[in-house]
Amino acid sequence: MNDMSDGIVTARSRGQGLLRRFFGTPRARLLLLLGVALTAILVLGSWLYGRYTHVFVQDSRLSSTMVSVSSRAAGWITDFPAKEGATVNKGDLLVDIDARESAFMLAEMEAGLEAIRSEKAALALSREQADQRTKSQYEMGQAMINETTARQSSAQSDLQLAQADFKRIDDLYKDKVISTQRWETERNRIKKAEQENQRAQAAVEAARASLATAQSARMELQVLDERLRSAGAQEARLTAQRDRQALDISDRAVKATINGVIDETFANPGEYVRPGQRLLMIHDQNNIWVNANIKENEIRHVRIGSHASIGVDAYPGEKFDGKVVRIGNAATSQFALLPNPNPSGNFTKIAQRLEVRIDVEQRNHLLKPGMMVEVSIDIPD
Repeated sequence: MNDMSDGIVTARSRGQGLLRRFFGTPRARLLLLLGVALTAILVLGSWLYGRYTHVFVQDSRLSSTMVSVSSRAAGWITDFPAKEGATVNKGDLLVDIDARESAFMLAEMEAGLEAIRSEKAALALSREQADQRTKSQYEMGQAMINETTARQSSAQSDLQLAQADFKRIDDLYKDKVISTQRWETERNRIKKAEQENQRAQAAVEAARASLATAQSARMELQVLDERLRSAGAQEARLTAQRDRQALDISDRAVKATINGVIDETFANPGEYVRPGQRLLMIHDQNNIWVNANIKENEIRHVRIGSHASIGVDAYPGEKFDGKVVRIGNAATSQFALLPNPNPSGNFTKIAQRLEVRIDVEQRNHLLKPGMMVEVSIDIPD
């Protein structure tokens, strides 16, 4: 035991002697000072380079498009194919809610809609028949009016001619130029012309009455048109109800609205859900960004499109590329729930921060929302 202790002491004294002889020379001390100075210069230069070429933020988190999937309809969950951690595509079925009652209501509305369509078809056929029937009557009445009017005009002309002839005959008869028989003949002629004119006028009045009857019959078309419009409005109402019921059925098959991964589920098969109840959470794993709060005295160095290097605490040594896509238009303090208006007059100046969004390139789905990151934004020029 003593021999071992003596050996250790001897080795320690020899090592100290070697160090004393090495660093005891002026050249060794100069080399040591140069090495320390060079290291300090490298460290200081690296710090200065990063300080004047980058903007650093150390208290940021990853964010992503997160969708809270809820139910728009009330009912019992019959199937819940969504599983936590599963990757889904837009349109994939996530939750299925009982739709039997809605399907029965939809079938009832379809039947009512079919009935109103049949009624519309019958009304349209009746209108077409009435139109053809009254149209022929109306056209016949128009033709009769034209014919009787022409006959009445001819009879009136004959009457006027007979009246003129009789006036001349009557003057000659008074002068004893013509015989009584000739005078009576002309008088009978004028009476016949008057009777013919009266018959022609009566025929015109009869034709006008017939045309009025045809016009009254055609008013049935207006009644049928009103019934058709009413049936059309009823059809539109039932169609809207049918579409709304079909929408209710489609809402009972809850589908993914984005491509993403299921983070967490909040319901199970057999549960009764209500409208607006949250069922699960999905986030888009390909759409990742960082909302970094930059100090106001450094925001002038940040530009839209500037490159950013993202370091994630979960993956030491790895760097992810990013790009600045938005710079906030107001300081984050303006959105605080309890702003500080400083009514007392005591003022302490604190550097404000503005939010900057940086889109980050995903890599093998390593980045997850909520991870802590450190951001280094390149300063242009």
